Amino acid sequence: MIRKTDERDPDRGSHGGPHGGSWRAFIPVVQIPERGLHREIEADAATRAAMAEAAGLRELPRARATFDLTPRSGGRVQVRGRVQARVGQTCVVTLEPLENEIDEEIDLIFAPSEQIPEAAGTTDEGDDVMTETADAPEPIENGIIDLGRLAADMLYLAIDPYPRKPGAVFEPQVTVADPEDHPFAALKALQADTPKGRGKPKRK
Repeated sequence: MIRKTDERDPDRGSHGGPHGGSWRAFIPVVQIPERGLHREIEADAATRAAMAEAAGLRELPRARATFDLTPRSGGRVQVRGRVQARVGQTCVVTLEPLENEIDEEIDLIFAPSEQIPEAAGTTDEGDDVMTETADAPEPIENGIIDLGRLAADMLYLAIDPYPRKPGAVFEPQVTVADPEDHPFAALKALQADTPKGRGKPKRK
C-alpha cells in the first residue's frame, strides 16, 4: 500500500499530508462506467511549486499523469497509468543545478476501505501463511479515488535522493601527515638545541 487517501472534503484542495499532497483529482467510483474510464491530469504552476517545496526540489517544471480505471468485482477498481515529470535538483557532488526525468508506471487495485482489513494481514490457518501488506489494495475512501494524490505519491517515491551530474565523482581530500607533527619530533628538536655535555653531573 502507498498510503490512505485523506478523508477530507473532496471539493476542497489541500496541502496537507506527509508529502504535501497538493495535487488533487477526485474520481467518484460510481461514475466509472463498466467499459472503464480514461483520465489525463497535469499539475498547474501553483501545485508544482507546492510539491517542489514539499519534496525538497529546486523546481518542478512539469508533472502529468494518465490513468485507465477499470471496475472489478466486489466494488474494486484497477488503476493503471503512468506518471511523468521533470524535477529540478542540485548535484550532491558539484552543487550544480541539474534536471532529471521521471517516468513511472502504475498498476494498483483499489478496494472499499472496509475490505482492506480482510485483504491485508489475514492468515491462512491451513498453510499458516500471512498475506503481505505490500499486496493489499489501496483504500477507496468515501467512494472516491484521488488520482492526483496517487500521482504525487508515485512521483515522490521515484525522486533520486542523491542526484549526481553525469561523471561527477566525490573525491575525499586526503591530508598527508607532517613528519614534524610527530610527538617525538619536539623531543628530537629539544635534544638538538641542547649543547653537548650540558645537564651532565660533573665528577669531583
